[in-house]
Amino acid sequence: MYENPVYKNNNYDRIIMITIKDRTIKHENIEQEIQQKLKIKPRQAIFITRHRSKTGEPTLTTHPIGNYGEAQFGGKTRTLTPSAPRLMTQLLRIIKKNAEIEKTYHKVCFEVTHHGPYLGIPTFFTEVGSNQEEWEKQKPAEIIAKSLLELFDNYQCEQDLPKDMPVIIGIGGGHYAPRFTDIALSKNVAFGHMIPSYQIDAGNINEEILKKTLEATPNVEGVYLHKKALKKSQVTEYKKWFQDLNIPVISSKELKDL
Repeated sequence: MYENPVYKNNNYDRIIMITIKDRTIKHENIEQEIQQKLKIKPRQAIFITRHRSKTGEPTLTTHPIGNYGEAQFGGKTRTLTPSAPRLMTQLLRIIKKNAEIEKTYHKVCFEVTHHGPYLGIPTFFTEVGSNQEEWEKQKPAEIIAKSLLELFDNYQCEQDLPKDMPVIIGIGGGHYAPRFTDIALSKNVAFGHMIPSYQIDAGNINEEILKKTLEATPNVEGVYLHKKALKKSQVTEYKKWFQDLNIPVISSKELKDL
């Protein structure tokens, strides 16, 4: 038997909720553990947890996982866990809607790809941030929980979402992905893995990791470059690299409004 409580909601035939006591970012290959102990083979995973930051800014976020550089916080070095772009982006929109209804002061946004654990199935995190005071409040957690249930009422896995929602990766900008968030909340597009400028500045982004980013983003159709956050030389370099791979660089003007 599994050591911690496992929950099943009869309204959702393809979803179970697993609880763990250790740090989520270091609980590697949980899908293998579930298959071994519960005889269930997961197709995807969503971690529902808390986010910590030095600023303590109140946030409600979603983000893919993996490491562009050294694995300092779980996962594997220079390895990405597959993302679930459409499901993750749809959840972000629902969280935004519910946060506005509740008139909460929390910033609703993506975070870029970061930290572990490593899984071999499409995975993302949804989190309440970013300090003890916010974690102990009921309303932020309620918004996340309500949003997840609303998502599951319509879509229980990545394959359930409309195929006419293009999937792209994002490059450039800060940790809270302001440009990618704005686009996702206004345009018919889904973001998979996102690379921030600080990973480029650290020298972690090369052709090998860019290929891994594409490979770990299911159904990827293009890339969005946050040009204002990148040097002109970087924009030129990335455009040529993706052109050689026949991956279009997409502008926001090319995307349909929601």
